[in-house]
Parts: sequence; structure tokens; C-alpha cells
Amino acid sequence: MTAHHHVQLPATTRDDEADLARWDDDGAPPAQPRSSPAAWLRVGAELGDRLVALSGRSDLLVTCRPGTRSGAPAAYFPHLGEVEFDSALFAPLRPHEIHPRIVGDERNYPAAWGVFVHEAAHAAHSIWTPPAGADPRVVEAALLLEESRVEGAHLITRPTDRTYLRTSARTLVMPDIDHPTLQGIEHAAGVAALILGRRDAGILDANETRAVTDLCEKVLGAPLLATLTHIWTSAHQCADHDATTMLAHAQNWCDALDAAAPALPVPEILVDLLSAAVVIVMDSTAATDAADLAAQTAASDAVAAKSKAKAQDRAQQADQRRRAAASAKSVFNPRRTTVDPDGTPAPHSTPVTGTRKPTAAEKSAAARLSRALRAAAYRERTAERTTSPTPPGRLNMGRALARDAQRAAGSVPTAQPFTRTRRRNSPTPPLRVGIAVDVSGSMRAACAPVASAAWIVARAAALTDPDSRTATIAYDKHLTALTRPTHRAPERVTLFDANGRYHNLSHAIDALDHGLDLSRPGAGRLLVIVTDAQYGSDETAAAVTCVKRLTTAGCAVLQLTLTARSQHLPGTTLLHLPQPSNAPVAIAAAATDAIRRTR
Repeated sequence: MTAHHHVQLPATTRDDEADLARWDDDGAPPAQPRSSPAAWLRVGAELGDRLVALSGRSDLLVTCRPGTRSGAPAAYFPHLGEVEFDSALFAPLRPHEIHPRIVGDERNYPAAWGVFVHEAAHAAHSIWTPPAGADPRVVEAALLLEESRVEGAHLITRPTDRTYLRTSARTLVMPDIDHPTLQGIEHAAGVAALILGRRDAGILDANETRAVTDLCEKVLGAPLLATLTHIWTSAHQCADHDATTMLAHAQNWCDALDAAAPALPVPEILVDLLSAAVVIVMDSTAATDAADLAAQTAASDAVAAKSKAKAQDRAQQADQRRRAAASAKSVFNPRRTTVDPDGTPAPHSTPVTGTRKPTAAEKSAAARLSRALRAAAYRERTAERTTSPTPPGRLNMGRALARDAQRAAGSVPTAQPFTRTRRRNSPTPPLRVGIAVDVSGSMRAACAPVASAAWIVARAAALTDPDSRTATIAYDKHLTALTRPTHRAPERVTLFDANGRYHNLSHAIDALDHGLDLSRPGAGRLLVIVTDAQYGSDETAAAVTCVKRLTTAGCAVLQLTLTARSQHLPGTTLLHLPQPSNAPVAIAAAATDAIRRTR
């Protein structure tokens, strides 16, 4: 059995024709290592490591050198346990640029890897050997049928290698077409076996091989082509060790050609016609592979872009959390001072004017709100019903009779006559309420009612659930904590005035978000913004971004306005209060609704 069916012209390579060593200071690229037969030993050794996975055999040696003994680009010698590989297949790459041991490096030389995969298929599946004295012509025909058979068998276990086998067809087939060892009808039949056989093995597509199919039908005739097609498709089903069946298919091949050859005229330019048809097939295959590669590249780029976008989003979220933590730490400082957004103390700009004791009306309002919050937070007990074949539980007579009937019939009883209901208390969700009040000069009318509302909500939350927390921040250019996110209600009402300039709502929201966990599910969450929203474009954009983040996380955001000239912040629920004194009632209603909708 010959090592490789294809008879190739000698493919030799020369060492580098010029020494690449140059003076260090002449401005030329760094010197590259010389290419020599010894330099390819490492490449051959690494190909041998990959051959184990491709062929399932660890007893084979791979040699890679310029030129081959067989004259073919690559060859498998079963009696020597060797695969030889022509280093010219890697051109224009040099040995130091080739690392087959690294999985994925084969994408840098797909044609060479495709030829290597083809030889690995021979090593794995060309197990049969012809008996002594076999007709050389029949053996040659069997080896011709073997080309597509081994590739089809290889695809069964390694379907992802199809792309490389398609690429290798150009390297393996085209030299045989241009320099045929067979003539006339046998040449056309050989082309059909190499091209159409790969089509039926699943390597090439039917639309890609149309040119060869049409030409072979004209040259061979439809009946002979159908007979040959049946022979190679039958050979594809042959077992790897079944030499008798392979030689029988090869004998049928030779008999079919001998019977049809005398009646078939041979075109004088048959070689040119076959070469042109195969070139069309290879061009079509290359175009399909290029389109597939472009689609895969686009898909990979899309996945990479999506992953990069997710990574950037995670980085932005982490950065936002760090900024929010820094804002919360600076605003809710132990010295209770007014701060700049960067945390710098600004004690001379505080809007706080003093404190007072809560009135009886405020205490009564806090008690009413506490009762309303407890009622809204109440959850019915959940009932879990289970069945069992034994007590405890309520007996269902129908199922008990069914169980007795199953037992009397000799079958395994499956009926479960006892039913038990377990009722579990549902956890009561806590409340998180953050209030951000604008203390610029246009908001002076809101100071007294918001101060009262902040104390009422904080007091009611503390009376409702020990895990409930509220906080209030006054903001203009600076930030001031009026109430803090603790579990204890403030003893006194903090009074403040509105005489500031500019706005820093985004930093106020960040501080409230981090201090109260407004972005985290599991609680009734509400952010109340008391403002007329007379902001600049940059201030509005920053505030809207923070509001969108909270609403996306499921936190309700309410904007209270006091004048008709107020602007609506996108993403918030707008509530206009002509009477500022109604602010405590509106905030209480919104808090009750938020905890009621918590799941």
C-alpha cells in the first residue's frame, strides 16, 4: 500500500537565500533566525503532539522538513508509523512563527493544517492493507476511493475540522488535476472521485461542485457517473479494517470504467476542461469559506463588544458605588457639618437654623402613619399543602379506597390519602425613605413643611419596623444631612432655610442611595425629591441618570413641586402641591404605597 495516493511533483524549499544579520545601527528590522531543516524539527515534534488528539494514536512520528520523500505535500507511511510534512505548506511563515502545540495557532496556517488533518484521517482510518499479489490497478483505485472515505470518517468524530479539510482540498487536488497520472476517461473518473466524493462525504457543498458535476456528466455520461457515485458512496460505509470490501469496490470501479471506456469519446482538451471546472469549484469553496469566516468574525466581534460593554458597565457601576459610598460617608459625617460634593467641610454655608420639639399634631401624624405602614406591610400567611401515605393529616376517603384497591390488585400503592396544610408567616418588608430637599433661594416655602415631614416619616418608620430607615438631605451647592439613616427616630425637628445657590441633586441621591440601600430589593423603597427643578442642562442630566438607575432597580421616585413654574424631572412621578403644608400627607401616602407594592 502506497503511503499517499496523490502523486505530487517534488516540492522542495531552499534555506534563506540571504543572511539577515545586519548592523545594529543601520535602521533595519531586527535579525530573524535562519530557516533550516534543523529549525523545523521543533515544528514536527509539536505537530506530533497534536496528532494524538486528531488521530487517537500516540505511536506515530511526524517529520517536517523542506521537501518530502514521497513528492507529495504530506504523506502517511503506515509501515513506518510516520507522517511526513513539507515545510513549504507553511509559507510564508518561518519556523519561529509556528507553534502547533498551542491550540488555536492553526488559524494562522489553515491550508497547512487542513493537509495535516487529512493525513491524521489516514492515520486513524486507513487501517486496511492489500493482500500480497493484489492487482496494482485495483489497489490504486482503492486508494483513490480512500481519499474521501477517510475524510468523511474523520468528520464523524471531529466535525469542527470540516473548514480545514475544505481548505486542504485546494492543496491536495489541484496538482493532480494539472499533472495527471491517469489519462482520458480514468482521469475524469478520478476527478469525480476526488471532488464529488468529498461532496458526498460532507466536505464540499453540492452547489459548490456544480461545475465538476456538469462536466463529468458530459464526459462520462449520466449512467456511468451514477454507477461511480454508487461505488464511492458504498466505499464510504466500509469499515477501516475491511480490505476485502474496499478492494471489491475498487474492482467494481475498474470494471465499470473498462466496460464504458470504448464507447465514450475523449475530448482533446479534457485536462484543460477538468482543470477549469475544478478551479471554479475551488474558487466557489474559497468564497464560501471567506463568507463564513467573515460571519464568524462579525459574530466574535459582536460577542467581544458585548463582553467589553458589560465589563465597562460593571466598571462604571463599581465606580458609581465608590462615589456613592464616598458621598454618604462625607454627608453623614459624625460632626454633622455641611460638606462640598468632594467631602470638603463647608460649615459656613449650612442651611440649618436650629431645632425644635415636635408638636402634638406631628406626633399624632407620625402615629397615624405608623399604623398605616404596618397595615400596608402586613402579608397574609402562605399555605403549603402536602400529601402523604401516612398520618398526620386529614384523611381523604377516596384516596384511601384507591390505595386499598391498588394493594388488593397486587400493585405498588401510589395513592396518598392524607393531606396536611402548613401555614407560614410571610416576612414583613421594612421601609426605606430618602428625602432630598432643594434649599436654593426659590424653595423657601418648602422648608417648614418638609422639616415637619422628615421628622414624621422618620418617627413613623422607627415605630413600624426596627429595620426601617429614613434620611433627609438638604442640597444646593453643598450637602447637609437633616436626618440620618439610623434605626432611632430623631428627638427634635431640624429647621432649615433656603438661601443657597446652584444644585447638587445627583450627589444627594448617591448619598441617600448608599445610606439607605435604595437600589437593593427586599424593602419598600421611596425617594422623595422636593424641588422646582430649575436646573442647568448638566445638573439635570446628572440627576436624571441617578433617577433612572433607581427606577430601574425598582425604587419609587416622587417629585414634589410647589409652584406652577416647576419643571418635571424625567423618570419621576410628579406631584404638584399648591399648599406646601400638604407635603407631609403626600410623602406619607407615597411611603405607604411603596411598602404596599413590595413583594
